[in-house]
Amino acid sequence: MSRSSPLADRHILNGQRILITGASSGIGRATAFAVAGLGAVPLLVARRADELAQVRDQIVARGGEAHSYPCDLTDAESVDTLIKRVLAEQPVDMLVNNAGRSIRRSLYRSQDRHHDFERTMAINYFAPVRLILGLLPHFRANGGGHVVNISSMGVQTRTPRFAAYLASKAALDEFSQVAATETLRDRITFTTVHMPLVRTPMIGPTRIYDRMPAATPEQAARLVLRALIRRPKSVDRPFGLLAAAGYAVAPKLAERVLNIAYRTKSI
Repeated sequence: MSRSSPLADRHILNGQRILITGASSGIGRATAFAVAGLGAVPLLVARRADELAQVRDQIVARGGEAHSYPCDLTDAESVDTLIKRVLAEQPVDMLVNNAGRSIRRSLYRSQDRHHDFERTMAINYFAPVRLILGLLPHFRANGGGHVVNISSMGVQTRTPRFAAYLASKAALDEFSQVAATETLRDRITFTTVHMPLVRTPMIGPTRIYDRMPAATPEQAARLVLRALIRRPKSVDRPFGLLAAAGYAVAPKLAERVLNIAYRTKSI
C-alpha cells in the first residue's frame, strides 16, 4: 500500500471509539462502515432511530462493534442527554461532526426567510459546538481527543446562493481554529474537511447537481479517514485551495466571475 494512502496507518484506529453524527445515511453512514472496517467502534448518532439501528446491525453482522444513539441535535437538552448517556457507557476518543443541513437560495429570495439561517446554524454550528464543549472535559481527563468537522469546499469557493449554509460552516471552521490554540497542550486536536460535492440525499432537491460530477459517500469517507488517522489541520481538494488562493490574490476579480456565474444560473 502506498505511503500516500490514508489507510497506511490503519492500526491507529483499532479500538478507537468514534462518535459520528448524521450516521444514518450518506457520508456519516459510509464513515461508520469505514472506521468499523479498521477496527474502530463507531458511536452512531442521528435522529432516525430505525435507520441508525440498521447501520449498527449491519456493522455487527460484518463482525464489527457499533452502538446507536438517536438524538435530535438541534435540541440542546437532547444533546446534553446524549453526552451524559454515551460517557456513562464508554469513553469517546474522537468526534466526527458530520450532520448538516444545506439550503440553496439567493439573498433576494431569502428576505422573509430568516428561519433558513437559524435552522442552518442550529444543526451546522450550534450542535457541533455543544458536542465539542460537552466532550472537552472528557478529552482533557483522558489525555486527549480529536475532532473532525465536515465543512464544505464552498467555504473556499464562496459559491453564490449558499449564504446560509456556508456561513454556518465557516463559523465552525473559525471556532475550531481558535479552540485548537487553546487545547493543544491537552492534546485535543481539530481537523476541518472541506468536502467537495457528494452524491447524498442532502443535494437531492437541487436538480442542477444531477448534471455535475460528485463524489460518492465512500470516497468522502476516505477523506474523513485521512482526517482521523493523520490529524492534519485541514483536508482539502486542489480546486478548493486554488479558489481560496485566487480570492486572496484577486478578490474583486473572483467576485465578478462568481457574479457572472450567479446571473447565468450556472451554479
